[in-house]
Amino acid sequence: MSVRYELIDAEKAATTPDGARKYSVVKMCEWLEVSTSGYYEWRDRPQSGTAARRDYLRMLVRQIFAESDETYGYRRIHAQLARWGEHCTPELVRSIMRDLGLVPCQPQPWRHSLTEASGEPTPIPDLLKREVTAAEPGSKMGVALLGGGHRCADLGFCVGLDRVGGSFSLGS
Repeated sequence: MSVRYELIDAEKAATTPDGARKYSVVKMCEWLEVSTSGYYEWRDRPQSGTAARRDYLRMLVRQIFAESDETYGYRRIHAQLARWGEHCTPELVRSIMRDLGLVPCQPQPWRHSLTEASGEPTPIPDLLKREVTAAEPGSKMGVALLGGGHRCADLGFCVGLDRVGGSFSLGS
């Protein structure tokens, strides 16, 4: 029933362009099949304890969310409320955040990309600046970088890397 009464209460404020009320309360009650006296009784009823507690929690959730620079989600806000001595369930905090339209800004992990914004592959940077090529087999132990994207070790096998597709192949 309260959903119907809330609809009547919301529509009661609607006006026409000349400032007159669009619908009367009596007509809306008739259309929604509720009594006029029931609507006025609902409207004049004092706020329930549950509604008062939700309003108080709304204020706290909004405050915590603002203090966290809009980064805390419902779990962290719930933990902060628990530290403050306000006991409630995480689902209640989640529901309040949804009602208030609070969506945390979660930073995405940074990932190194080998392609520029244009989609073209770029060379892999040599951050170690080491010379790993050998003039002849057995003179250096390590990995040698050959043209064409092949890395060969002196262990008797070669790994071919395809830089665009990210695949590799083993050969001897």
